[in-house]
Amino acid sequence: MRDPAPETRPVVLTVAGSDSGGGAGVQADLKTIEACGGFGTSAVTAITAQHTRGVESTHVVPVTEVTAQIDAVCEDIDVDVLKTGMLATEPIVDRVAEHAADLDVPAVVDPVLVAASGDRLLDPGAETAYEDLLAAATLATPNAAEAEVLTGVEVTDVERAVTAGQALLDTGVDAVLVTGGHVPGDVVRDVLVTPDGTETFTHPRVDTDATHGSGCTLASAIATQLARGDPLTEAVSAGTDLLERAVRYHHDVGGGPGTVHHLAALRERAARTPTREAVEEVVHEFVSADVGRVVPEVGMNVVGATPYAETPGETAAVEGRISRTPSGIAPNRGVRFGASSHVARLLLTAREHDPTLRFAVNCRFDEGIEAAFTAIDAPVVEVDRREEPAPDEEGSTMGWVARRAFDRVSGTPAVVYDRGDVGKEAITRVLAPDAETAVSRVHTLANRAE
Repeated sequence: MRDPAPETRPVVLTVAGSDSGGGAGVQADLKTIEACGGFGTSAVTAITAQHTRGVESTHVVPVTEVTAQIDAVCEDIDVDVLKTGMLATEPIVDRVAEHAADLDVPAVVDPVLVAASGDRLLDPGAETAYEDLLAAATLATPNAAEAEVLTGVEVTDVERAVTAGQALLDTGVDAVLVTGGHVPGDVVRDVLVTPDGTETFTHPRVDTDATHGSGCTLASAIATQLARGDPLTEAVSAGTDLLERAVRYHHDVGGGPGTVHHLAALRERAARTPTREAVEEVVHEFVSADVGRVVPEVGMNVVGATPYAETPGETAAVEGRISRTPSGIAPNRGVRFGASSHVARLLLTAREHDPTLRFAVNCRFDEGIEAAFTAIDAPVVEVDRREEPAPDEEGSTMGWVARRAFDRVSGTPAVVYDRGDVGKEAITRVLAPDAETAVSRVHTLANRAE
Protein backbone atom coordinates (compact mmCIF):
# COMPACT_ATOMS: atom_id res chain seq x y z
CA MET A 1 0.00 0.00 0.00
CA ARG A 2 1.35 3.43 -0.95
CA ASP A 3 1.19 6.60 1.13
CA PRO A 4 -1.00 9.37 -0.33
CA ALA A 5 0.58 12.60 -1.52
CA PRO A 6 -2.25 15.14 -1.53
CA GLU A 7 -1.97 18.60 -3.07
CA THR A 8 -3.40 21.86 -1.87
CA ARG A 9 -4.42 24.24 -4.62
CA PRO A 10 -6.22 27.60 -4.52
CA VAL A 11 -9.96 27.19 -5.00
CA VAL A 12 -12.07 29.17 -7.45
CA LEU A 13 -15.86 29.00 -7.34
CA THR A 14 -17.47 29.77 -10.69
CA VAL A 15 -21.15 30.67 -10.76
CA ALA A 16 -22.21 30.48 -14.39
CA GLY A 17 -24.25 28.74 -17.04
CA SER A 18 -23.24 25.52 -18.75
CA ASP A 19 -22.34 25.13 -22.43
CA SER A 20 -23.14 21.75 -23.91
CA GLY A 21 -20.67 22.53 -26.70
CA GLY A 22 -17.84 22.69 -24.17
CA GLY A 23 -16.32 25.97 -25.32
CA ALA A 24 -17.78 28.51 -22.92
CA GLY A 25 -19.56 28.74 -19.59
CA VAL A 26 -18.82 26.47 -16.66
CA GLN A 27 -17.00 24.01 -18.90
CA ALA A 28 -14.56 26.70 -20.06
CA ASP A 29 -14.17 28.02 -16.52
CA LEU A 30 -13.25 24.66 -15.00
CA LYS A 31 -10.78 23.81 -17.78
CA THR A 32 -9.08 27.18 -17.44
CA ILE A 33 -8.95 27.12 -13.64
CA GLU A 34 -7.26 23.72 -13.68
CA ALA A 35 -4.89 24.80 -16.46
CA CYS A 36 -3.81 27.79 -14.37
CA GLY A 37 -3.08 25.70 -11.30
CA GLY A 38 -6.31 26.10 -9.35
CA PHE A 39 -9.07 23.77 -8.17
CA GLY A 40 -12.40 24.56 -9.79
CA THR A 41 -15.78 24.33 -8.09
CA SER A 42 -19.07 25.42 -9.61
CA ALA A 43 -22.67 26.46 -9.23
CA VAL A 44 -24.69 26.15 -12.45
CA THR A 45 -27.17 28.95 -13.08
CA ALA A 46 -28.58 27.81 -16.41
CA ILE A 47 -28.38 24.84 -18.73
CA THR A 48 -27.89 25.88 -22.32
CA ALA A 49 -28.19 23.71 -25.40
CA GLN A 50 -25.52 25.36 -27.52
CA HIS A 51 -22.64 24.73 -29.86
CA THR A 52 -20.13 26.73 -31.88
CA ARG A 53 -22.91 28.17 -34.07
CA GLY A 54 -25.26 29.45 -31.38
CA VAL A 55 -27.65 28.76 -28.53
CA GLU A 56 -30.57 26.41 -29.26
CA SER A 57 -32.34 26.69 -25.91
CA THR A 58 -31.85 27.72 -22.28
CA HIS A 59 -33.23 26.28 -19.05
CA VAL A 60 -32.70 28.55 -16.05
CA VAL A 61 -31.97 26.78 -12.77
CA PRO A 62 -34.26 27.87 -9.89
CA VAL A 63 -32.58 30.44 -7.68
CA THR A 64 -33.00 28.15 -4.67
CA GLU A 65 -30.91 25.49 -6.39
CA VAL A 66 -28.24 28.02 -7.34
CA THR A 67 -28.08 29.03 -3.68
CA ALA A 68 -27.94 25.40 -2.59
CA GLN A 69 -24.94 24.77 -4.87
CA ILE A 70 -23.05 27.80 -3.58
CA ASP A 71 -23.82 26.91 0.02
CA ALA A 72 -22.77 23.29 -0.50
CA VAL A 73 -19.38 24.35 -1.84
CA CYS A 74 -18.72 27.08 0.71
CA GLU A 75 -19.77 24.99 3.73
CA ASP A 76 -17.20 22.33 2.91
CA ILE A 77 -14.44 23.98 0.87
CA ASP A 78 -12.46 27.15 1.52
CA VAL A 79 -13.04 29.28 -1.55
CA ASP A 80 -10.26 31.72 -2.45
CA VAL A 81 -11.93 33.60 -5.30
CA LEU A 82 -15.47 33.86 -6.65
CA LYS A 83 -15.93 34.18 -10.42
CA THR A 84 -19.28 34.83 -12.09
CA GLY A 85 -20.45 34.34 -15.65
CA MET A 86 -23.94 33.87 -17.09
CA LEU A 87 -26.44 34.67 -14.33
CA ALA A 88 -29.53 34.67 -16.58
CA THR A 89 -32.14 36.41 -14.40
CA GLU A 90 -32.51 39.26 -11.93
CA PRO A 91 -33.23 36.98 -8.93
CA ILE A 92 -30.04 35.03 -9.58
CA VAL A 93 -28.00 38.22 -9.98
CA ASP A 94 -29.43 39.53 -6.70
CA ARG A 95 -28.69 36.29 -4.85
CA VAL A 96 -25.14 36.02 -6.18
CA ALA A 97 -24.56 39.66 -5.21
CA GLU A 98 -25.51 38.76 -1.64
CA HIS A 99 -23.05 35.86 -1.63
CA ALA A 100 -20.32 38.05 -3.10
CA ALA A 101 -20.84 40.61 -0.36
CA ASP A 102 -20.82 37.94 2.37
CA LEU A 103 -17.75 36.04 1.13
CA ASP A 104 -14.52 37.64 2.29
CA VAL A 105 -12.68 36.80 -0.96
CA PRO A 106 -11.98 38.60 -4.23
CA ALA A 107 -14.75 38.41 -6.83
CA VAL A 108 -14.26 38.58 -10.61
CA VAL A 109 -17.46 39.45 -12.44
CA ASP A 110 -17.78 38.68 -16.12
CA PRO A 111 -21.08 40.40 -16.98
CA VAL A 112 -22.28 37.91 -19.58
CA LEU A 113 -25.14 39.52 -21.46
CA VAL A 114 -24.97 38.13 -24.99
CA ALA A 115 -23.19 35.10 -26.46
CA ALA A 116 -20.58 35.56 -29.19
CA SER A 117 -23.21 34.24 -31.61
CA GLY A 118 -25.51 37.14 -30.66
CA ASP A 119 -27.91 35.06 -28.55
CA ARG A 120 -29.19 36.79 -25.41
CA LEU A 121 -27.97 35.22 -22.14
CA LEU A 122 -29.41 37.69 -19.61
CA ASP A 123 -32.94 38.97 -19.18
CA PRO A 124 -32.97 42.68 -20.14
CA GLY A 125 -34.51 43.58 -16.79
CA ALA A 126 -31.58 42.06 -14.93
CA GLU A 127 -29.03 44.56 -16.22
CA THR A 128 -29.67 47.10 -13.47
CA ALA A 129 -29.34 44.34 -10.85
CA TYR A 130 -25.65 44.12 -11.73
CA GLU A 131 -24.93 47.31 -9.79
CA ASP A 132 -25.10 45.52 -6.42
CA LEU A 133 -22.96 42.66 -7.71
CA LEU A 134 -20.37 45.05 -9.11
CA ALA A 135 -20.30 46.93 -5.82
CA ALA A 136 -19.06 43.74 -4.14
CA ALA A 137 -16.58 42.86 -6.90
CA THR A 138 -12.82 43.14 -7.13
CA LEU A 139 -12.78 43.21 -10.93
CA ALA A 140 -15.35 43.39 -13.73
CA THR A 141 -14.35 42.15 -17.21
CA PRO A 142 -16.91 43.46 -19.72
CA ASN A 143 -16.24 43.37 -23.44
CA ALA A 144 -16.98 46.47 -25.49
CA ALA A 145 -20.62 45.51 -26.13
CA GLU A 146 -21.27 44.66 -22.48
CA ALA A 147 -19.62 47.87 -21.31
CA GLU A 148 -21.90 49.84 -23.62
CA VAL A 149 -25.03 48.12 -22.29
CA LEU A 150 -23.99 48.75 -18.69
CA THR A 151 -22.83 52.37 -19.16
CA GLY A 152 -24.26 53.71 -22.40
CA VAL A 153 -20.72 54.45 -23.60
CA GLU A 154 -19.90 53.10 -27.07
CA VAL A 155 -16.39 51.66 -26.83
CA THR A 156 -14.52 52.35 -30.08
CA ASP A 157 -10.99 53.02 -28.82
CA VAL A 158 -8.86 53.16 -25.68
CA GLU A 159 -10.17 56.57 -24.64
CA ARG A 160 -13.77 55.40 -24.79
CA ALA A 161 -12.83 52.23 -22.94
CA VAL A 162 -11.40 54.38 -20.14
CA THR A 163 -14.60 56.41 -20.08
CA ALA A 164 -16.73 53.26 -19.79
CA GLY A 165 -14.44 51.83 -17.14
CA GLN A 166 -14.61 54.98 -15.06
CA ALA A 167 -18.40 54.94 -15.29
CA LEU A 168 -18.44 51.37 -13.98
CA LEU A 169 -16.15 52.34 -11.11
CA ASP A 170 -19.03 54.49 -9.87
CA THR A 171 -20.89 51.25 -9.01
CA GLY A 172 -18.27 50.50 -6.37
CA VAL A 173 -16.30 47.83 -8.22
CA ASP A 174 -12.59 48.01 -7.37
CA ALA A 175 -11.35 47.77 -10.97
CA VAL A 176 -12.64 47.27 -14.51
CA LEU A 177 -10.98 45.51 -17.43
CA VAL A 178 -12.68 46.60 -20.66
CA THR A 179 -11.60 43.96 -23.16
CA GLY A 180 -10.84 44.96 -26.72
CA GLY A 181 -11.51 41.83 -28.72
CA HIS A 182 -14.69 43.31 -30.19
CA VAL A 183 -13.06 46.63 -31.14
CA PRO A 184 -11.77 46.60 -34.75
CA GLY A 185 -8.04 46.90 -35.41
CA ASP A 186 -4.89 44.86 -35.93
CA VAL A 187 -4.03 45.13 -32.23
CA VAL A 188 -6.22 44.05 -29.30
CA ARG A 189 -6.12 46.54 -26.45
CA ASP A 190 -7.52 45.49 -23.08
CA VAL A 191 -7.84 48.48 -20.77
CA LEU A 192 -7.59 48.12 -17.00
CA VAL A 193 -9.21 51.04 -15.17
CA THR A 194 -8.72 51.54 -11.42
CA PRO A 195 -9.15 54.55 -9.12
CA ASP A 196 -5.35 54.97 -9.33
CA GLY A 197 -5.17 55.15 -13.12
CA THR A 198 -5.26 53.01 -16.25
CA GLU A 199 -3.06 50.42 -17.92
CA THR A 200 -3.40 48.98 -21.43
CA PHE A 201 -2.45 45.40 -22.31
CA THR A 202 -1.80 44.95 -26.03
CA HIS A 203 -1.55 41.85 -28.22
CA PRO A 204 -1.49 41.37 -31.99
CA ARG A 205 -4.93 40.35 -33.18
CA VAL A 206 -5.20 36.74 -34.28
CA ASP A 207 -6.92 36.50 -37.67
CA THR A 208 -9.73 34.16 -36.64
CA ASP A 209 -13.36 34.23 -35.56
CA ALA A 210 -12.79 31.24 -33.26
CA THR A 211 -13.28 33.23 -30.07
CA HIS A 212 -16.12 31.24 -28.55
CA GLY A 213 -15.45 31.09 -24.80
CA SER A 214 -12.87 33.88 -24.79
CA GLY A 215 -14.58 36.02 -22.14
CA CYS A 216 -15.11 33.08 -19.80
CA THR A 217 -11.53 31.91 -20.27
CA LEU A 218 -10.02 35.34 -19.60
CA ALA A 219 -12.05 35.98 -16.45
CA SER A 220 -11.33 32.49 -15.10
CA ALA A 221 -7.60 32.83 -15.77
CA ILE A 222 -7.48 36.17 -13.93
CA ALA A 223 -9.53 34.77 -11.06
CA THR A 224 -7.16 31.82 -10.68
CA GLN A 225 -4.09 34.05 -10.72
CA LEU A 226 -5.68 36.17 -7.98
CA ALA A 227 -6.40 33.00 -6.02
CA ARG A 228 -2.71 32.13 -6.31
CA GLY A 229 -1.79 35.46 -4.76
CA ASP A 230 -0.85 37.55 -7.81
CA PRO A 231 -1.43 41.30 -7.63
CA LEU A 232 -4.24 42.49 -9.91
CA THR A 233 -2.04 43.89 -12.68
CA GLU A 234 0.06 40.72 -12.86
CA ALA A 235 -3.07 38.56 -12.86
CA VAL A 236 -4.55 40.54 -15.74
CA SER A 237 -1.29 40.36 -17.69
CA ALA A 238 -1.11 36.58 -17.23
CA GLY A 239 -4.75 36.21 -18.21
CA THR A 240 -4.47 38.22 -21.42
CA ASP A 241 -1.31 36.32 -22.40
CA LEU A 242 -3.09 33.01 -21.85
CA LEU A 243 -6.06 34.12 -23.93
CA GLU A 244 -3.90 35.24 -26.85
CA ARG A 245 -2.42 31.75 -27.09
CA ALA A 246 -5.81 30.10 -26.53
CA VAL A 247 -7.26 32.01 -29.49
CA ARG A 248 -4.33 31.44 -31.85
CA TYR A 249 -4.21 27.69 -31.20
CA HIS A 250 -8.00 27.34 -31.05
CA HIS A 251 -9.94 24.10 -31.36
CA ASP A 252 -11.16 23.46 -34.89
CA VAL A 253 -14.39 21.87 -33.75
CA GLY A 254 -18.01 22.18 -34.84
CA GLY A 255 -19.65 23.88 -37.80
CA GLY A 256 -18.95 27.36 -36.49
CA PRO A 257 -15.59 29.17 -36.36
CA GLY A 258 -14.36 27.00 -33.45
CA THR A 259 -13.63 27.54 -29.79
CA VAL A 260 -10.64 28.82 -27.83
CA HIS A 261 -8.12 26.27 -26.58
CA HIS A 262 -8.37 26.66 -22.80
CA LEU A 263 -5.43 24.34 -22.17
CA ALA A 264 -3.04 25.69 -24.83
CA ALA A 265 -0.58 27.14 -22.28
CA LEU A 266 -0.67 23.90 -20.28
CA ARG A 267 -0.13 21.85 -23.43
CA GLU A 268 2.86 24.05 -24.28
CA ARG A 269 4.51 23.24 -20.97
CA ALA A 270 3.69 19.55 -21.36
CA ALA A 271 5.32 19.49 -24.80
CA ARG A 272 8.69 20.77 -23.60
CA THR A 273 10.25 17.45 -22.62
CA PRO A 274 9.45 15.64 -25.91
CA THR A 275 10.57 18.73 -27.85
CA ARG A 276 13.91 18.83 -26.02
CA GLU A 277 14.37 15.10 -26.56
CA ALA A 278 13.63 15.53 -30.27
CA VAL A 279 16.31 18.24 -30.57
CA GLU A 280 18.77 15.99 -28.72
CA GLU A 281 18.04 13.18 -31.16
CA VAL A 282 18.59 15.47 -34.16
CA VAL A 283 21.93 16.57 -32.69
CA HIS A 284 22.88 12.92 -32.14
CA GLU A 285 22.02 12.12 -35.77
CA PHE A 286 24.17 15.00 -37.04
CA VAL A 287 27.13 14.04 -34.84
CA SER A 288 26.89 10.36 -35.82
CA ALA A 289 26.73 11.18 -39.52
CA ASP A 290 29.37 13.95 -39.15
CA VAL A 291 27.64 16.67 -41.16
CA GLY A 292 30.64 18.94 -40.67
CA ARG A 293 30.49 19.82 -44.36
CA VAL A 294 27.46 22.05 -43.65
CA VAL A 295 28.46 23.47 -40.25
CA PRO A 296 29.09 27.22 -40.65
CA GLU A 297 31.97 29.16 -39.10
CA VAL A 298 29.60 30.65 -36.51
CA GLY A 299 28.52 27.14 -35.53
CA MET A 300 25.35 25.20 -36.20
CA ASN A 301 22.27 25.25 -34.03
CA VAL A 302 19.23 23.03 -34.01
CA VAL A 303 16.10 24.71 -32.70
CA GLY A 304 12.87 22.92 -31.86
CA ALA A 305 9.64 24.73 -30.98
CA THR A 306 6.81 23.25 -28.97
CA PRO A 307 3.55 23.08 -30.96
CA TYR A 308 2.36 26.21 -29.08
CA ALA A 309 5.65 28.15 -28.90
CA GLU A 310 5.42 31.94 -28.97
CA THR A 311 8.75 33.06 -27.48
CA PRO A 312 12.42 31.97 -27.70
CA GLY A 313 12.05 30.64 -24.16
CA GLU A 314 9.61 28.09 -25.54
CA THR A 315 12.14 26.72 -28.03
CA ALA A 316 14.87 24.18 -27.26
CA ALA A 317 18.35 24.55 -28.75
CA VAL A 318 22.01 23.65 -28.23
CA GLU A 319 23.65 25.95 -25.72
CA GLY A 320 26.80 27.25 -27.40
CA ARG A 321 25.88 25.66 -30.75
CA ILE A 322 27.56 22.76 -32.60
CA SER A 323 31.15 23.24 -33.75
CA ARG A 324 33.58 21.44 -36.03
CA THR A 325 36.45 19.64 -34.29
CA PRO A 326 39.50 17.73 -35.58
CA SER A 327 37.57 14.49 -35.09
CA GLY A 328 34.16 15.56 -36.42
CA ILE A 329 31.49 17.82 -34.93
CA ALA A 330 30.32 18.19 -31.35
CA PRO A 331 27.82 20.27 -29.36
CA ASN A 332 29.53 22.71 -27.01
CA ARG A 333 26.99 22.05 -24.27
CA GLY A 334 23.60 20.44 -23.79
CA VAL A 335 20.12 21.25 -25.05
CA ARG A 336 17.99 23.63 -23.03
CA PHE A 337 15.05 25.96 -23.56
CA GLY A 338 15.90 29.55 -24.36
CA ALA A 339 19.43 28.67 -25.55
CA SER A 340 18.92 30.28 -28.97
CA SER A 341 17.86 33.78 -29.90
CA HIS A 342 18.97 34.18 -33.51
CA VAL A 343 17.72 30.94 -35.08
CA ALA A 344 14.79 30.78 -32.67
CA ARG A 345 13.45 34.13 -33.86
CA LEU A 346 13.70 32.98 -37.45
CA LEU A 347 11.65 29.89 -36.61
CA LEU A 348 9.08 31.78 -34.56
CA THR A 349 8.53 34.32 -37.34
CA ALA A 350 8.24 31.52 -39.88
CA ARG A 351 5.60 29.94 -37.62
CA GLU A 352 3.53 33.11 -37.98
CA HIS A 353 3.13 32.12 -41.63
CA ASP A 354 3.01 28.34 -41.12
CA PRO A 355 2.32 27.22 -37.52
CA THR A 356 3.11 23.60 -38.43
CA LEU A 357 6.83 24.42 -38.59
CA ARG A 358 8.66 23.02 -35.58
CA PHE A 359 12.40 22.89 -36.41
CA ALA A 360 15.09 25.14 -37.84
CA VAL A 361 18.80 24.48 -38.49
CA ASN A 362 21.38 27.02 -39.63
CA CYS A 363 23.97 25.62 -42.04
CA ARG A 364 26.92 26.74 -44.13
CA PHE A 365 26.40 28.32 -47.56
CA ASP A 366 28.82 27.97 -50.47
CA GLU A 367 28.67 27.01 -54.14
CA GLY A 368 28.80 23.30 -53.37
CA ILE A 369 25.87 23.49 -50.99
CA GLU A 370 24.00 25.69 -53.46
CA ALA A 371 24.37 22.92 -56.02
CA ALA A 372 22.74 20.50 -53.55
CA PHE A 373 19.58 22.62 -53.34
CA THR A 374 18.25 20.84 -56.45
CA ALA A 375 17.89 17.68 -54.35
CA ILE A 376 15.54 19.40 -51.87
CA ASP A 377 11.99 18.46 -52.79
CA ALA A 378 10.45 21.71 -51.50
CA PRO A 379 10.81 25.47 -52.13
CA VAL A 380 14.28 27.00 -51.75
CA VAL A 381 14.39 30.79 -51.39
CA GLU A 382 17.23 33.30 -51.57
CA VAL A 383 17.14 36.45 -49.45
CA ASP A 384 19.45 39.39 -50.09
CA ARG A 385 20.71 40.58 -46.70
CA ARG A 386 22.05 43.75 -48.26
CA GLU A 387 18.42 44.89 -48.24
CA GLU A 388 17.71 44.12 -44.60
CA PRO A 389 16.89 46.95 -42.20
CA ALA A 390 18.75 47.76 -39.00
CA PRO A 391 18.19 45.28 -36.15
CA ASP A 392 14.76 45.59 -34.55
CA GLU A 393 14.07 46.33 -30.92
CA GLU A 394 14.98 42.75 -29.99
CA GLY A 395 18.36 43.06 -31.70
CA SER A 396 17.55 40.52 -34.42
CA THR A 397 16.90 40.74 -38.16
CA MET A 398 15.91 37.09 -38.41
CA GLY A 399 12.26 38.07 -38.35
CA TRP A 400 12.85 40.13 -41.48
CA VAL A 401 14.65 37.22 -43.17
CA ALA A 402 11.71 34.88 -42.51
CA ARG A 403 9.08 37.39 -43.63
CA ARG A 404 11.06 38.18 -46.77
CA ALA A 405 11.35 34.49 -47.61
CA PHE A 406 7.62 33.86 -47.29
CA ASP A 407 6.89 36.95 -49.39
CA ARG A 408 8.99 35.54 -52.22
CA VAL A 409 7.51 32.06 -52.47
CA SER A 410 4.10 30.45 -52.65
CA GLY A 411 3.85 28.02 -49.77
CA THR A 412 6.41 27.22 -47.09
CA PRO A 413 10.13 27.35 -47.89
CA ALA A 414 12.25 24.38 -46.86
CA VAL A 415 15.49 26.31 -47.27
CA VAL A 416 16.18 30.03 -46.88
CA TYR A 417 19.69 31.15 -47.80
CA ASP A 418 21.68 34.32 -48.32
CA ARG A 419 25.09 35.13 -49.77
CA GLY A 420 26.06 37.31 -46.85
CA ASP A 421 27.18 40.91 -46.73
CA VAL A 422 29.94 42.94 -45.14
CA GLY A 423 30.41 41.44 -41.67
CA LYS A 424 27.67 38.86 -42.29
CA GLU A 425 28.49 35.23 -43.01
CA ALA A 426 26.57 33.58 -45.83
CA ILE A 427 24.07 31.16 -44.25
CA THR A 428 21.65 28.41 -45.26
CA ARG A 429 18.65 27.89 -43.00
CA VAL A 430 16.62 24.70 -43.07
CA LEU A 431 12.99 24.74 -41.89
CA ALA A 432 10.95 21.61 -41.18
CA PRO A 433 7.65 20.53 -39.62
CA ASP A 434 9.26 17.64 -37.71
CA ALA A 435 12.61 16.27 -36.58
CA GLU A 436 12.76 13.56 -39.25
CA THR A 437 12.32 16.06 -42.07
CA ALA A 438 14.94 18.38 -40.56
CA VAL A 439 17.46 15.52 -40.40
CA SER A 440 16.64 14.40 -43.94
CA ARG A 441 17.06 17.87 -45.44
CA VAL A 442 20.36 18.57 -43.69
CA HIS A 443 21.70 15.11 -44.61
CA THR A 444 20.72 15.81 -48.23
CA LEU A 445 22.73 19.02 -48.24
CA ALA A 446 25.72 17.37 -46.57
CA ASN A 447 25.72 14.34 -48.88
CA ARG A 448 24.99 16.13 -52.15
CA ALA A 449 27.25 19.16 -51.64
CA GLU A 450 29.95 19.28 -54.29
